[in-house]
Amino acid sequence: MRAHDFVFAGYAFDQAPSCLSLRYRYEGGPSFEERVFFDFAGRALSPPEEEALDRVFRLILLLSGVSYYKAFAPQRLVSEAFPIDAPTAAFVEKFYRKGLAEFAFKNGISLAERPSFETASLEPPAPVSLDLPRRSLVPVGGGKDSIVTLECLKKAGEPLLLFAVGDAEPIAETIAASGLPAVRARRRLDPAIFALNRKGAMNGHVPVTGILSGIALAAAILKGADRVVMANEHSASAGNLVIDGVEINHQFSKSFEFERDFSNYIERAVGKGLGYFSLLRPLSEIAIAARFSRFPQYFEKFRSCNAAFRQDPKVRAEGWCGNCPKCRFVFLALAPFLAKRDLIAIFGRDLLAEPEQLAGFRALCGLGDWKPFECVGEVSESAAVVAHLAAQKEWESEPVLRELAADLRSSRQELADFSSLFPNRHPHRVPEAYLQMLDACR
Repeated sequence: MRAHDFVFAGYAFDQAPSCLSLRYRYEGGPSFEERVFFDFAGRALSPPEEEALDRVFRLILLLSGVSYYKAFAPQRLVSEAFPIDAPTAAFVEKFYRKGLAEFAFKNGISLAERPSFETASLEPPAPVSLDLPRRSLVPVGGGKDSIVTLECLKKAGEPLLLFAVGDAEPIAETIAASGLPAVRARRRLDPAIFALNRKGAMNGHVPVTGILSGIALAAAILKGADRVVMANEHSASAGNLVIDGVEINHQFSKSFEFERDFSNYIERAVGKGLGYFSLLRPLSEIAIAARFSRFPQYFEKFRSCNAAFRQDPKVRAEGWCGNCPKCRFVFLALAPFLAKRDLIAIFGRDLLAEPEQLAGFRALCGLGDWKPFECVGEVSESAAVVAHLAAQKEWESEPVLRELAADLRSSRQELADFSSLFPNRHPHRVPEAYLQMLDACR
């Protein structure tokens, strides 16, 4: 099939089942309808809140389209649903281009000059003024980062509402262990996209955190919260590799760059009085792991391994797979802070004792071609942890660790000092009151 224009055909919100329908099509080609279900009772909205919610629904339409655009990745984006002003076009084009950089690399295509939006000559709408209830909505993904975020805010007495997209077991168990109120949404992609993939359409990683951020904004308005507080750390801003001057970052929609763009768009085009930022942005992954180690009630419940979050519940793993970059990185990140027996109990095995894991750990430490395309920390963090553990009696005899330490020495790689990973020193947009909550949760 030739790559025709990708069209944003329309959207509709049905209040009875609380369902947002998103419609897309290729000009002269297949069409799709995605549905987002908000599984909770909303509240009566003021006229400004209704207007802001509609603008967020439009944003979700634009962001979620990336899952269908990638099938053929054509040159032009066209909106039939509503006219697109130039600032919105620029925001969406950048989201697609940078969010799909890994996809483009793996599929051997260039997004240097695509996609481009067909825009209308109109002024962007002025943001509406919102007076939402004073509460923080915290998206929960079932991993250590969102746990540290919710526990820091909980300790400070911040009014909280947890939010989840989907029903994976680690998410449900994390929410249950927190004892906090929570609401949920479900995203149902059109099965037609999976059929296209089976027939040979292009496929690959999409910037899903950006999509989920839009859905979280809608939940905040529907249920009543004036802040969406994410759990993305400084390390998410580090790219995996640079090709022809283009940085490829698996975690683009978790990066500080995206957070800044997204927040600015909300303030400029949606509404004043609805905030979006990441509480953990000042911290490294290792600093977050140190904080997480103080919450043993979650040790048997949290999961970062992607095998536990597969779309088909029938093939989801019940535990850590133990053989992926995320499993290796979390094992390594927690090793300095947990007793060895406790860490092995979480994973069901000692990954640093398995010689077949060496190549995977080497990639985490910057000794491979590039940092793994996963949500893992910076290579400098991993290397610093390896050097630190190699000097600890409890870990020094691990075969993988011994080889890793020797490889790092022979590579002449300049290693960061382990203690340098802990100060709150990275660029962020955390409001001062929340920064104090984070500092109090050391």
